[in-house]
Amino acid sequence: MNVRTKRRRRARRWGWLPGVLIGAATLIALLVVLVPLAASRDPLALCATEPSTFPDSGAGWDREQLENAAIIVATARDRGFERDGQILGVMAAIGESSLRNIDYGDWETSGVTNPDGSRTSSIGLFQQQDWWGSVGERMDPATAAGLFYARLGRLAGWQELEPTIAIHRVQINADPQHYAPFQERAAELVDALSGPCPG
Repeated sequence: MNVRTKRRRRARRWGWLPGVLIGAATLIALLVVLVPLAASRDPLALCATEPSTFPDSGAGWDREQLENAAIIVATARDRGFERDGQILGVMAAIGESSLRNIDYGDWETSGVTNPDGSRTSSIGLFQQQDWWGSVGERMDPATAAGLFYARLGRLAGWQELEPTIAIHRVQINADPQHYAPFQERAAELVDALSGPCPG
């Protein structure tokens, strides 16, 4: 067996090694990036705290409600809405569902119908009807918040409107003043989720 043949056999025997090493290095790099990203998927990572240690403004809200508020705030931020827009989203969800992702609405609880007499089909954090999107979209808090902010973003001059009126024009609620009582608590929640976390 000549030297060239030996070299070829050695190359074939270990030819897979560079590919394995590159693959392992890629996997390690992905883990370094994805593990912290997965950890940050906790909605309360905005202010990484348990409700039991939440600031006073979080008093009275449970973990589910705080997570849903955090999802709304994060969605608003991702879409370029600052504090005033974030407050509107949280106000709307407080007014519609008390920040709970419920799979029923006004028809089931109060027999409310649409102006044409048909049953309402409201579900989710924002109590969005069929025309907002699929059941899956409306029952996913981040997607539902995105639907809300997409419509708010198309509302010309919403920043100049009274907050409850701006929300009313997005949600098309029967009572334009329905959301007004929730403004202060929504602002407290947004500030608590966005500000310094408790020690």
